[in-house]
Amino acid sequence: MPLVEETSFLEDSSVTLPVVVIGNGPSGICLSYMLSGYRPYLSSEAVHPNTILQSKLQEARHLSLVDQDLEYLSEGLEGRSSNPVAVLFDTLLHPDADFGYDYPSVLHWKLEQHHYIPHLVLGKGPPGGAWHNMEGSMLTISFGNWMELPGLKFKDWVTSKRRNPKGDRVMPEEVARYYKHYVKVMGLQKNFRENTYITSVSRLYRDREEDGGQDAAIPAQHSQMEKSKFIKRNWEIRGYQRVADGSHVPFGLFAENVVLATGTLDSPARLEVEGEDFPFVFHSLPEFGAAVSKGKLRGQVDPVLIVGSGLTAADAVLCAYNNNIPVIHVFRRRVTDPSLIFKQLPKKLYPEYHKVYHMMCTQSYSADLDLLSDYTSFPEHHVLSFKSDMKCILQSVSGLKKIFKLSAAVVLIGSHPNLSFLKEHGCYLGHDSGHPITCKGNPVAIDPYTYECVQEAHLFALGPLVGDNFVRFLKGGALGVTHCLATRQKKKHLFVERGGGDGVA
Repeated sequence: MPLVEETSFLEDSSVTLPVVVIGNGPSGICLSYMLSGYRPYLSSEAVHPNTILQSKLQEARHLSLVDQDLEYLSEGLEGRSSNPVAVLFDTLLHPDADFGYDYPSVLHWKLEQHHYIPHLVLGKGPPGGAWHNMEGSMLTISFGNWMELPGLKFKDWVTSKRRNPKGDRVMPEEVARYYKHYVKVMGLQKNFRENTYITSVSRLYRDREEDGGQDAAIPAQHSQMEKSKFIKRNWEIRGYQRVADGSHVPFGLFAENVVLATGTLDSPARLEVEGEDFPFVFHSLPEFGAAVSKGKLRGQVDPVLIVGSGLTAADAVLCAYNNNIPVIHVFRRRVTDPSLIFKQLPKKLYPEYHKVYHMMCTQSYSADLDLLSDYTSFPEHHVLSFKSDMKCILQSVSGLKKIFKLSAAVVLIGSHPNLSFLKEHGCYLGHDSGHPITCKGNPVAIDPYTYECVQEAHLFALGPLVGDNFVRFLKGGALGVTHCLATRQKKKHLFVERGGGDGVA
């Protein structure tokens, strides 16, 4: 059924929704939970190990966190996110987690239906987003309880599904099923639409001189002076929904606020070198995993080239290594580079990644020796080109070139979000407007407490788009956005009650 017909809010397509969320991964799910009226309060018996934070929480324990001063509560806290509300929310949900403790959350949740803010969450697949596409055989980097969303303990859910739960880390497919189940059990389905693809998100403007007139989009080529004649209004979201028979049904929505929660896994980053489009060059772990599982690379004398120094590249190394496929591992950094992710992972908890790192350090290429039989690392090297005869040319930092025959190549050097539905592909929203949005190098610039885009009012961004890759931290974005929207809603109601205007913010 088309999205518009399914949507109770949109019997008349001219109705404007308060919020449309683009992306149905954990960020979008958590935001829907809070927009649906679920509110976090300090538990009556809870004592946070941070005495200063505990004291601040006690001052307004009768108020939900959404109604408190998040900047005041966040002050002085430190954690593995650059976003202060993310650190605050994480330390309340998982106190002292970075010190190895498994303290219970100091929050409890109440459903307050009068706080419900109508919204739609749009996603390409089922709730859970990219988790449904991840390689099923790899363990998650985070503990299972760090993947959980408020109100449903992951440990309780996974215990009911597994006969013999082993360890704290879990398979991505389990996490994907948990998120899908979460939306159902929390009663959020009415807010979610699957199989939706966004083609454009644009601002509507209204002529100041004809304020009773119709909203219209303004072409990008209009000068700033011309645009100043118009009042910025709502957002128009256009796209299509893929229905059961495979056809595409177009839709159009209007929203006061749009939240970008798309993640960053849409477009794998490329080396941009000659021959990168040859069929033996893969750009994703699932692609490579599928080739391995079909037996295409087994028994090959020629090695697989793996490019990258992150955890996805390490997963590819493990996949090849465990299937007795020789590996050439190429990366630009030194093995002693302090920013390598392996240096941030405790050995005891992540033995397989430290195994890869140990090989990176101890099994590096030497001009005096041939390639090692199972694995050879090439620190401070990069790929110059791929050739049609399945050869690859590598170059060292000193300029020395080497040629190797391959059975396949896997380029895993990060990914970019697909923001093609925004003007300039969303580049203008980044800290550096001249470059594409990336999680690490150029995230979306936001207000640190509301998650509203610095460059665009009433447009918000969450999760990897703002540098929060781990589920435990992206939940703070949902709190920041809900806090901002709830505050504005209160102000709007006060304005209307006092007889001012038509209530349009």
